[in-house]
Amino acid sequence: MGERQSTVLTPAERPAEMTLQEWVYQQLRSAIMRGHFVPGHAVTMRGIAEMLKVSPMPVREALRRLVAERALELLANRRVAVPAMSPARFEEMCAARIALETLAVERALPAIGAARLAELREIDNQLDVAIDDGDVESYMLKNLQFHHTLYSAAPTQVLLPLIESLWLQFGPFMRAVLTKYRDEPHIDRHKEALAAIERRDVYGLRVAIEADIRDGIGALGREAFLTASRAAD
Repeated sequence: MGERQSTVLTPAERPAEMTLQEWVYQQLRSAIMRGHFVPGHAVTMRGIAEMLKVSPMPVREALRRLVAERALELLANRRVAVPAMSPARFEEMCAARIALETLAVERALPAIGAARLAELREIDNQLDVAIDDGDVESYMLKNLQFHHTLYSAAPTQVLLPLIESLWLQFGPFMRAVLTKYRDEPHIDRHKEALAAIERRDVYGLRVAIEADIRDGIGALGREAFLTASRAAD
């Protein structure tokens, strides 16, 4: 999979019941989570407003919320950027993802019935197509959809928002790494997770999700930092 990251936004239609301010926030949040904002590349409030075809006012409020969530950092001259990822921050985020997401699947498993399992299988099939097509955009979208569909099987007021906060901070770096290491072997931990769900094997499901994070983006991220370190020597 390979493509050039871009801050060009393709906004979804705003539902009639959603305020403009909330819609702008959700569009930016989704774009960051899917890696549309390149780490270290600054964008202006006016530029975002023009992309979304709105005035700067709702953009300013949305960016304020995203800065508070540590998804963006405020720079000079009304510019914002995705914070740079350091090795220490990366390791801490991977550990936090493993802790929260393995707990989430343990809570979700009893609530996963045949219909949700079939939905998860279909999303994973779409992920396979994205990998075969080299479609990073679809891969990012479907990977998030798979995990969200899995974790949201059980009602949650705390866990899922915490997990999504980590995805928000992780997305831009994840996309950059996937783009750079597109030819690396891919182990489908999702299929291991699906098999564990079918067996009602909570331990196997936890192991599969931990491996999905640790041996997937975790291993590739460490390789990216190691490569950068060698280049700097």
